[in-house]
Amino acid sequence: MDEATIIVVKRWLIRARQDLRSAQNDLNDDPPIPETACFHAQQCAEKALEAYLISKNQQVERSHYLPRLLKLCRAIDSKFEEFLETAEYLTEYAVTARYPDDWRDIPVSEAILALEKAELFYNFVMSRIDNLKI
Repeated sequence: MDEATIIVVKRWLIRARQDLRSAQNDLNDDPPIPETACFHAQQCAEKALEAYLISKNQQVERSHYLPRLLKLCRAIDSKFEEFLETAEYLTEYAVTARYPDDWRDIPVSEAILALEKAELFYNFVMSRIDNLKI
């Protein structure tokens, strides 16, 4: 990666990590805010996948549909296949957790699971990007 690309990838990963922190904070709130935590979990995974694509000099599609982004990553690295179920699970939260018309009460236990899945995504992407420390 050239220096300009490294800077962009780091920015995406920093934002992904901030989404993780936001999700954690939402769950630690009193009372917890599980819907918002789930949205941030999805955003973490989305930004991590986009960072990976940028690190491989791929055009980034702005998409909340994680299986599509994962497919682009799998074309580069087949190990991403392991995350298809996780991508499908988290995709729902891009919209349904944000808007009142799509409202459903999300239990805290579900939000904790979403956060755990997002952390796995983030850590996996970090392991797949060469020589990058943030």
